[in-house]
Amino acid sequence: MKSQGKVAWITGASSGIGAALARQWAARGGHAILSGRDTARLQEVADQIDGETLILPFDVRDDAALAGATAQAIAWKGGVDLAVANAGISQRSAAVETDMKVYREIIEIDLVAQIAFAQGLIGPMTERGSGALAFISSIAGKVGVPMRTAYSAAKFGLAGYADALRSELSQSGVKVHTIFPGSIRTDISRNALTADGSARGTSDKAIELGLDPDEAAGRMLDGIAGGQREIIVAKDAELAMAEARRVPDWLLDQVEAMVARGYMERLKEG
Repeated sequence: MKSQGKVAWITGASSGIGAALARQWAARGGHAILSGRDTARLQEVADQIDGETLILPFDVRDDAALAGATAQAIAWKGGVDLAVANAGISQRSAAVETDMKVYREIIEIDLVAQIAFAQGLIGPMTERGSGALAFISSIAGKVGVPMRTAYSAAKFGLAGYADALRSELSQSGVKVHTIFPGSIRTDISRNALTADGSARGTSDKAIELGLDPDEAAGRMLDGIAGGQREIIVAKDAELAMAEARRVPDWLLDQVEAMVARGYMERLKEG
């Protein structure tokens, strides 16, 4: 997908990867729709961008607000060309100490809300016969990472949803990309939930030594433009771990071929 003149809708756009994606998309000539909960912070990101932007603040867990934002996003320029499901929250707590409310909150935000975001767009995109959906998973969505059991569960689940959705849409002209970032210099660790649901408030050394957000965002957009189904953006040990568990293209091709051969129609017919 080329960015020039195209519309990208990015959730979690007030900081970190989301803000970097908006900057990089606009730098390539695209229009950006910025979503998150904090209007003031979204405006700060918009002020960094020379191109056209639309701010649509809402909580990803609010279905009514999401439906309204989706209608506005589609109406702005006549459609959304790239939708990036990026909103999320991480975790830093041992499973044995973690309250179930933390599991429910992380899975609601990082998995269920991201599915809801995509579900509102796949109909309009398939009707147009074009568009792309990009889901921000994590290296922790490839390899289970200690102190992140809820986060890994959500990110593995998001990758599974994306794989299944990609196969269903493989004949529609709509592309689906799953992005697996490693450590990137953002506030993800500071904002991570601890065992009782409170924010951690401090960062990790790995995060502080991670990739620059704008560099990472550029690599993500390059992967989308290149048609990559799995886009791994990491370095050193994290890169090696993710590559070891990369789904081979031949397997993804085989699943998509099932759809081309009428697999879905046969299931519907019983």
